[in-house]
Amino acid sequence: MFEKILFATTASPTCDDAAKVAFELSRKNRSQLSVFHVFGLPSRGFGLEYRDVRTGEKTEADGNLVDLVQEEMRQYYEKLAKDHPSVQFETLVGEPHTEILRRARKEDANLIIMGAHTRPEDVGASRHRAIAGSTMQKVAKSARCPVLIVSRPCVTCWSYFANIVVATDFSKASDYAFQFARNVASDIGCTLHLFHGVDVGENANQSFIETKVAEAERKMQEKYVANMGDFDNYKIAIREGAPHVEVLKYAREAKADLIVMAHHTREVDPEQAVLGSTIEQVVLRSACPVLSVNHPDKVDVSPYGPGAKSEKAAA
Repeated sequence: MFEKILFATTASPTCDDAAKVAFELSRKNRSQLSVFHVFGLPSRGFGLEYRDVRTGEKTEADGNLVDLVQEEMRQYYEKLAKDHPSVQFETLVGEPHTEILRRARKEDANLIIMGAHTRPEDVGASRHRAIAGSTMQKVAKSARCPVLIVSRPCVTCWSYFANIVVATDFSKASDYAFQFARNVASDIGCTLHLFHGVDVGENANQSFIETKVAEAERKMQEKYVANMGDFDNYKIAIREGAPHVEVLKYAREAKADLIVMAHHTREVDPEQAVLGSTIEQVVLRSACPVLSVNHPDKVDVSPYGPGAKSEKAAA
């Protein structure tokens, strides 16, 4: 399914949950796995002084230090990597999101996997928005391939998923998210849940709510059901309320193994968009991984084509 996976990590405990998913997913799919760690932030121009993102200390970077950090990373992931003889480790000094995106383009990665944040604070803490607004946000904003964000332990691995929830706002980016989710569900042979949260505000009357829900149901049929092809293992759910709250509630109800969303919620150029507040809230509160899609590139991941069932799914 994914020929090339880029796992972007800080090589610290905050990325352990994402690491387990990256190594397990690459093993099951026999993917080429690259473990990539950008340490420090350059302080000026092309200077070699950097600030360690974990300790905050400043020092001078040289070849010996880069080699040392790379060896530390190999040791940190030694147990996970023992069944991955072809895994590639690379470290460098730079601006994390810039180097991650550059590496993904260079390797033509099909999927980027990363943790939701780089600090050990509780994801439910009041500072969660500041934590989310860094590397993960910038990578999700500009990546040309899907970005899988793992903030908590993933009990089920990709091949064993039973339920995928794709949350849509009917934007063009959401269409790409649907296409990706449909192909994955078809390939794996699991249930696809089409979900839309109707944000009607606090003072909406029942007539207005019913009108908005009916409109959403029509769009579901026209945009998604009509493009299912031969895939028929899907359910439709429409709820009214704060979108991120309703997505999370429905994901728990559906026992979701994966939530797929567009990375922003407005019809703007993806290069100019910021991480939408809905997906940001979902990422940091979800009990399962969240996959961000914002471009048509790399969304047709199923080798069987849209709507086609794999041998595994048919078995």
